[in-house]
Amino acid sequence: MRALRVVAFTVAACLAAIGLAHAQDATSLKKQMPGQWELSTTERSKTCVVTLKSDAAAQGFKLELEPACKTALPFTKDIVAWNVRGLDIVRLQDATGEAVIDFTEVEAGIFEGLRQGEGVYILQDLAAARSMAKSMDQMIGDWSMVRGNGQPVCGLTLTNTEADSDNFQVFLKPKCDATIAQFNPTQWRLERGQIILMSKSGEAWQFEADDHAQWRRVPDTADPLIMLRQ
Repeated sequence: MRALRVVAFTVAACLAAIGLAHAQDATSLKKQMPGQWELSTTERSKTCVVTLKSDAAAQGFKLELEPACKTALPFTKDIVAWNVRGLDIVRLQDATGEAVIDFTEVEAGIFEGLRQGEGVYILQDLAAARSMAKSMDQMIGDWSMVRGNGQPVCGLTLTNTEADSDNFQVFLKPKCDATIAQFNPTQWRLERGQIILMSKSGEAWQFEADDHAQWRRVPDTADPLIMLRQ
């Protein structure tokens, strides 16, 4: 019996510790969220500034949406407050406390939420989002694809012309290497620090910036493909 009591006590202590950790995590999230955030589509073609406040509201905490939100993202018209649910869910909610959209953190300061039938939305620190927008502007223009030995294999132009709600148009220049011509990307976007090129068939190539201010296709290979700004 004593052994059972020890086990029961140990289990209870562990559960209490887990509960305390969860409470601390939720409390920490409530403290870190107040401030200005950008709510947007994944490629930032539609954006909205949300100010999360620490003042209590009937169903959570107060927030403010800039006037343009309801036009850019119509579902925001139902959002009246925010809260933290469970361990790590940031909820933008309606007057009854029901979720309009729930977000979970995928990177430091970047949260993702899904609305069924609409797609994924991003909530991120406003200053960081505007810095990323500046980075995206720098992507627009002519690029050259080269092999690891420096041999040019294709030219392409990244544009800021919308191809659909998430991506922008990209155009290949004549005389591309057969592999790239066959891939034939028609769309691109900047996502989580990567340039993503996509073909009509849905195939995608990812490129990441390296230490030499150039973009290498990932995963890396013995014969790397590199994008250079022209």
